[in-house]
Amino acid sequence: MKILIIGGTRFVGRPIVAAALAHGHAVTLFHRGQTNAELFPDVEHVTGDRDGGLAPLAHCRWDAAIDTCGYVPRVVDQSARLLRDAVDHYTFISTISVYRDDNPPGMDEDAPLAVLKEPTEEITSESYGALKVLCEQVVRDVYADRALIIRPGLVVGPHDYTDRFTYWPWRIDQGGEVLAPGDPDQPIQVVDARDQGEWIVRLVAQKRSGVYNSVGPEHPLSMRAFLEACQAVSHAAAQLTWIDEAWLIDHKVEPFQDLPLWVEAKDAAFYTVSNRRAIAAGLTCRPIAETIHDTLTWAKTRPADHAWRYGLPREREAELLKLWHQRE
Repeated sequence: MKILIIGGTRFVGRPIVAAALAHGHAVTLFHRGQTNAELFPDVEHVTGDRDGGLAPLAHCRWDAAIDTCGYVPRVVDQSARLLRDAVDHYTFISTISVYRDDNPPGMDEDAPLAVLKEPTEEITSESYGALKVLCEQVVRDVYADRALIIRPGLVVGPHDYTDRFTYWPWRIDQGGEVLAPGDPDQPIQVVDARDQGEWIVRLVAQKRSGVYNSVGPEHPLSMRAFLEACQAVSHAAAQLTWIDEAWLIDHKVEPFQDLPLWVEAKDAAFYTVSNRRAIAAGLTCRPIAETIHDTLTWAKTRPADHAWRYGLPREREAELLKLWHQRE
């Protein structure tokens, strides 16, 4: 197949490109040339801007397009309509953030979706999911049964520039006392970007349509099991100290931001999204230990002064642990 990938040089798109090439597909990358433009030197790179700069894609033909970086419906509309007669199949990478916050645990692809409270193109924590809902609708309106919508949860693995997952393998590998947040039995859901990329390419080759939640693993995973897997992989002398949610909140520790993956109990449904449809359609998830190992190996190649986007600074963590032990 000839596949056009819009984006493809950042984290989520990168393994999609790698999987497509591994399966023998001919790939064209369309991007602005600003992020990792040196990747995949042997494929066709077309430079442009999806917001008003799509002319380089005109009068070309592909079997399929995969849109990895659409966030604003007006912008997604431009590529969707330009390519309507130029591709047979269009895949849009969305997010599980499209679901309403008040959905019960176990929500599937038919659960109620978020609604934008007021018109905006500004992407914030409040507008992100609702804007993605509108992007999905654009793609469905243009492509109907030629559209494939993928809703990833937390995508993880090597080259994850967000640090949302990477913090934990790295921190535990440093050893010492580690602040572990909240309920040890809190469920978490992550999907390795490489597993997702492989799966998406297979769906595209099959010309699958419809909506799929891309979340893993295939079996339930708790925060405790995840952190203990990090310990096992690193072999570091790291001791986990579990601290109550209420205490952390009282001490101004931000869920997810300061301690990645941790969410308050009231938000735990975020990690219970159904992946039954995706598993039935062939999504497979490698063992979490493999993802931890590969992520840690990659993390160690980064500069020592890497500025972490997520996670507690060591000084702040030590301060909190000291206060916790002194609380009585």
